[in-house]
Amino acid sequence: MRNLTMLKWLWLSLLALGLDQGSKILVDNSMQLFESIPVLPYFNLTYVHNTGAAFSFLSEAGGWQRWFFAGLALVISVVITFWLARLKSHETLLAVALALVLGGAVGNLIDRLAYGYVIDFLDVYVDNWHWPAFNIADSAITLGVVLMLLESFGVTHQKSDELSGSNQ
Repeated sequence: MRNLTMLKWLWLSLLALGLDQGSKILVDNSMQLFESIPVLPYFNLTYVHNTGAAFSFLSEAGGWQRWFFAGLALVISVVITFWLARLKSHETLLAVALALVLGGAVGNLIDRLAYGYVIDFLDVYVDNWHWPAFNIADSAITLGVVLMLLESFGVTHQKSDELSGSNQ
């Protein structure tokens, strides 16, 4: 029964996936490739295709990277699903983190399989320096990893220790 308890967090994966795919469809249907729309100071919507991984790593590798990154995302997604199923009920922060990473990984996997590239469109910049464009899936993965790091540093344990009166 424990397995089903932690798989309840898959709704968060589905939310991240839905927001990611919906935003990508909206961008693809309403913008031209490389079109940039100013939204706020230091932030544009800029439609690009990324055939590589984070920061366009291996984007010029000749095509094999599509299947490598798709396979990697598939393996990671399966591992995370099993990891989620094995969590204990008090491991809420880790469950949220894993669910976000899973949703993001599947979102980018869908792009790789369907198009051969990932649709990126969030463009943060200062003057002429632009952070590499990213998407909702990348944001979910990043937030999930940050939450995993916080959890690994004992953020949730520290709070529960304070509540129980323990001073370790």
